[in-house]
Amino acid sequence: MAATRAYHHGDLRRSVLSAALEVIRSDGVAAISLRDLARRAEVSHAAPAHHFKDKAGLLTAIATEGFELLAAALTAVPAGTTHRLREMGVRYVEFALDHPAHFDVMFRPQLLHVGDPELTAARERASRALASGVEDLPDMRAGLDARRAGLTAWSLAHGFATLQLGGSLPPLDDDPAEAFRALVADRLVVRLP
Repeated sequence: MAATRAYHHGDLRRSVLSAALEVIRSDGVAAISLRDLARRAEVSHAAPAHHFKDKAGLLTAIATEGFELLAAALTAVPAGTTHRLREMGVRYVEFALDHPAHFDVMFRPQLLHVGDPELTAARERASRALASGVEDLPDMRAGLDARRAGLTAWSLAHGFATLQLGGSLPPLDDDPAEAFRALVADRLVVRLP
């Protein structure tokens, strides 16, 4: 009976993901070990492999979840919102600060199974959400290159979030998301050659 109870853990997948996110937040992605995560979840060392196969599978699941959360954050800014792309950038920064372990893994393809269909679909949803904000730019009607505009907007939000998470920004008077909003202000009308 005790062996059955240990095997029927409940939501082992979620437990292992949660433990992995905790390890990444505290010690970094290099500290991830399926064996250690199994110990934390109080299951056999082989149990996490049933859900993730290997470390890359686990990190792929974290990245997939991260892209889903990011897509939800970006699509929460309704169409027609004044300065919609700027507000999407604010949501991007908030996502990164609220989910630093996901953010740490999502943009490190060398750690992931990059061809995973769930990861690909989640990444596409987040990308489409960002693209919808770019389409709202006034310059889009004047023939602005949408791909380059999207890359510019993404780089600005991603760079700000990365610098903030890394402790590289000078102390801010405002909440980081508000500081980003003020930084971008009304100037996120991207003008590209």
